[in-house]
Amino acid sequence: MKLGEISVSYIEIIAKTMAKFDCDVKDVFELYRVTPAVIASPDARISIPKLLLLGHGCIQLTKTPWLGLEMGRMTEATHLGMPGLIAMTASNMKQVCHSIAHYEILNSFNVRGQSKFYIDQKGGTRDGILEFYSLNPYNEYNFFVVDSVLLGWMNVIEKLAGSTDIINRVCFEFPAPSYANKYSEFFNCEVLFNQPANQLVINGESLKQPCLTSCQSLHLQLKRKADNELASVQLGLSFTEKVARVITPLLNVSTPSLEQVAEQLNIAPWTIRRNLINEGSSYQKVLNDTRCDLAISYVTSTTLSVGEIAYLLGFGSSAAFQHAFKRWTGQAPGSYKS
Repeated sequence: MKLGEISVSYIEIIAKTMAKFDCDVKDVFELYRVTPAVIASPDARISIPKLLLLGHGCIQLTKTPWLGLEMGRMTEATHLGMPGLIAMTASNMKQVCHSIAHYEILNSFNVRGQSKFYIDQKGGTRDGILEFYSLNPYNEYNFFVVDSVLLGWMNVIEKLAGSTDIINRVCFEFPAPSYANKYSEFFNCEVLFNQPANQLVINGESLKQPCLTSCQSLHLQLKRKADNELASVQLGLSFTEKVARVITPLLNVSTPSLEQVAEQLNIAPWTIRRNLINEGSSYQKVLNDTRCDLAISYVTSTTLSVGEIAYLLGFGSSAAFQHAFKRWTGQAPGSYKS
């Protein structure tokens, strides 16, 4: 199982940002086989682990740990691919935020989850919440991803609104990093760390604000094309694969139950059992296979520690994970990676 992949449009953001620092990114790109032909291809994708390594390499080259914030500042709606184009033609900011989150999978896919947009019903504010999925556990390889995404979203939304006071606050899951003082230079709103989720909180009244580049006829045309692509993606998945995709983001400290998965799929648990039996599988088998596939991907494609991988896969301890990994592969994680 792949950990995820993103459009090469994000590589263009890295290249633009490195040019700002007068740094030649050619050597870093060559190291990870990101060639000019790959960057120019409309259908090319790169893996999430490769993105993390590229970002880390560029941070080391520029000696700028807040490089993700610089990337966010360089982000335009077009870098978001189809979701960005749909957002550009939306009628108001509510449609803009919905488009960015709902169609995200057409430009990037991560097994850890998908971004979402919803209206906060608490407190009577009806603020809009644009939420980026968790990348826990956080380390020097993935801070920059959240930085670039949240600031990139804010940059896009403010430009489409023609206003710089539309965002109430930005929330980060991780503790304040060593470069925390830099956030005030990039965000013109309240910045909070150690929060339950990575979010932009958009003023409820501002959601009604018109989009400067709105074009409803083109918006509907682009949505129709995107909806067809989304349907095609779903039709190409077996029921087993759909269940596995739901299980993966729920693997966090504890093991997801059949009832939790049923709630996410909005179907009854017995329906899941029946459909999996029809495909020659079972819930426990899908759970075990998903854990095994992800474990191998994390061990071979990332720099995560055994403890961090155990956490991501819902094991109670590193020892329990290592025992399961040896049962699956016949080797300890360290030996398997070597």
